[in-house]
Amino acid sequence: MHPKALLEACTELVRLTLKFEHPADAVVSKFFRDYRKTYAFGPRERAVLAETVYNVLRYKLRYDHFAPSGSGPKERRMAILGFADYLDQQASALPSKNVSKPAPGKRQADASGPRDFLKSALSNPEVVWLDACEHIQIADLMERHRHNLPEWLVEPLKAQLGAGFWPLVERLNASAALDLRVNTLHDKRDDVQHELALAGIKARVTPFSPWGLRIDGKPALSQLDAFARGAIEVQDEGSQLLALLLDAKRGEMVVDFCAGAGGKTLAIGASMRNTGRLYAFDVSAHRLEALKPRLARSKLSNVHPAAIAHERDDRIKRLSGKIDRVLVDAPCSGLGTLRRNPDLKWRQSPKDVAELTVKQTAILDSAARLVKSGGRLVYATCSVLPEENEAIAQAFSASHPNFVPLPVAEVLAGLKVDQADTLCTSDGLYLRLWPHLHATDGFFAAVWVLK
Repeated sequence: MHPKALLEACTELVRLTLKFEHPADAVVSKFFRDYRKTYAFGPRERAVLAETVYNVLRYKLRYDHFAPSGSGPKERRMAILGFADYLDQQASALPSKNVSKPAPGKRQADASGPRDFLKSALSNPEVVWLDACEHIQIADLMERHRHNLPEWLVEPLKAQLGAGFWPLVERLNASAALDLRVNTLHDKRDDVQHELALAGIKARVTPFSPWGLRIDGKPALSQLDAFARGAIEVQDEGSQLLALLLDAKRGEMVVDFCAGAGGKTLAIGASMRNTGRLYAFDVSAHRLEALKPRLARSKLSNVHPAAIAHERDDRIKRLSGKIDRVLVDAPCSGLGTLRRNPDLKWRQSPKDVAELTVKQTAILDSAARLVKSGGRLVYATCSVLPEENEAIAQAFSASHPNFVPLPVAEVLAGLKVDQADTLCTSDGLYLRLWPHLHATDGFFAAVWVLK
């Protein structure tokens, strides 16, 4: 594809994404569909487009700072910066003997090879401007242009992490590895790891989840037999640990209260050894539709998806006091997933979070009514904000004295999870996963048992 056409496509995709009308991944997917006849997108072009846009979202404040010194449409200047950073990232991933890497905090302005491809699409003033941008030391910039986070999010993170704030920023602004969950109902992790190796995919076992494998890059998993037969599912290790925390047993009655597309549902169903009854509830019938092909591949027959109108739906009331284990993976800001969804930091606001906490409280209260005596309740989010996490859990414990908190560190240790205490808050009460500490998305979980 001609470099000028590729940069033109990047510019248009950046323009569409920065409207923030829809999630970035949905915008990118739609763009590929809508423009497949206009542009000849191959795998390399798709990678350039997607990563250019994601760099713009990750480093938006820095690019906003650099852009005014350039010329032409702002979306084009943002696309040029994102494209250039993508090429730097690709060069840094190569063995050191094959490429001269830029000094820390500085881009490589005089790089040859792949960078020449981008520069051939630029005017002379654009080349001069890009070179000037690339000679700027990142460490000399204002703090906001280094962390690239909205100000309302900075203080809560600094308050929790102190010196860990900047390591977290570094991880949030980097892409995530791809985690897989092995369907242990039919396959063993070691066997699947070997099978992937034969297909040229190097996978390493996840350090905490007994079901997980981690791979670098983005191989075409859908073309593998392991995927087609349901031996693997894409699922972050942190998400796997949420399903593990529920510790669902054979023959039990279990509810995944906010099932979505069913990643955790499938993990729970396999842990139940395809016995008992597992309800997958969600208010979105569309999201549950996405579960159907995954469910078919998994060969689980104990899962019963059901769309509900709201958390007080009659289907919920009929199960009151009858359920052994309930997982509430509550709707949340998703700010623990910024490695994969960097647009969320620009699409969420304090008002959105405040509205979510009201919804989270209501959902948790309704889900609690399902639990029978001796049953377990798990509340979880993929947020890093205390108001969506500890504050919700503490308020629930205060208003529901019959639910006894279970220290998550003890639960995980009982499940033979290595270094269980390092995955939790300092008191061991809650699960608290951080990208820079655990190489997972940011997750929170609290566990109770009903007296």
